[in-house]
Amino acid sequence: MDSLRSILHSVRNFLLGIFNKEFLIFLFFLALSGTFWLMMTLNDTYEKEFEVPVKITGVPKNVVLTSDDVDTVKVVLRDKGIVLIGYMYGERLPQININFQTYPHGSESLVVQSSDIQRLLQHQLSAYTRITAIKPDKVEFTFNHGIRKKVPVRWRGRVMPEHMYFISDVDYWPDSVEVYATRKKLESIKAVYTEMLNYANFRDTLNVVAPLERIEGVKIIPSKVKIRFYTDVLTEETINEIPVTGINVPEGKVIRTFPAKVSVKLVTGVSRFRNLKASDFIVVVDYNEIMAHPSERCNVYLKKVPEGINRATLLTPQVDYLIEEEGAAE
Repeated sequence: MDSLRSILHSVRNFLLGIFNKEFLIFLFFLALSGTFWLMMTLNDTYEKEFEVPVKITGVPKNVVLTSDDVDTVKVVLRDKGIVLIGYMYGERLPQININFQTYPHGSESLVVQSSDIQRLLQHQLSAYTRITAIKPDKVEFTFNHGIRKKVPVRWRGRVMPEHMYFISDVDYWPDSVEVYATRKKLESIKAVYTEMLNYANFRDTLNVVAPLERIEGVKIIPSKVKIRFYTDVLTEETINEIPVTGINVPEGKVIRTFPAKVSVKLVTGVSRFRNLKASDFIVVVDYNEIMAHPSERCNVYLKKVPEGINRATLLTPQVDYLIEEEGAAE
């Protein structure tokens, strides 16, 4: 206990030695001069850039805004430092509300000039605050009167399951969305895409809530969709006994091939392969090509392959053939 008291006594003496009377007087005058300097500095005039939201209000029910209902402008304000600090750390600069009804509606856009923004904002500022610049010089809101169409949703980005797995199917909820825009822009929109996705190294079904990529001057409803990516294990297999048929064969003619049936080697998912049949594929030889380039053998083409099949390859790229009159072999 005595040693503790001795330590405390030593600490007290040390502190009293540092913070003596002269040092405290010095600190007082230092703080006082700093306060005067700060007051003089804040009393000077400065310019500072601020961001101010501009919102469109009073939109009728039969009008659909195809742009955001809130935009932002940058304004440069000039006033004393103390006032600008109030704008920075006190109450935020007020939102500028633009009444849709006060502007002409002859076109499909509403343009708010910087002069209108300055007039509306100046009324809400201090009497001595001056607006020296506004960027951009105008704000544009686009709208229409319900012109829309439904388009499909497509995903975009990098979605890669683990090695030996692949995306076997994709479902969307909803699978299509309503887009509102000008007639000309609607004609050019065939599908709406998600923002870039980035998922890798998964093997189970992947569920994603994906925002849709924004298009300038277009309103998309809804703005997000749910996507489900189904995975399957890759397997290399062969489908046999696929019949070879002739195309462009004139009436009264028959093409017979040897062999009459061929095999296709492919890569697909295990579950997809279980449901495959030879009739899901179409393999052909072309009569016109044979006539144009007569030979002992003709090329065989894989004309139809079911969805979800990769690297489908004919194991017999050429076959022997015989062209006969229909009914000659009977």
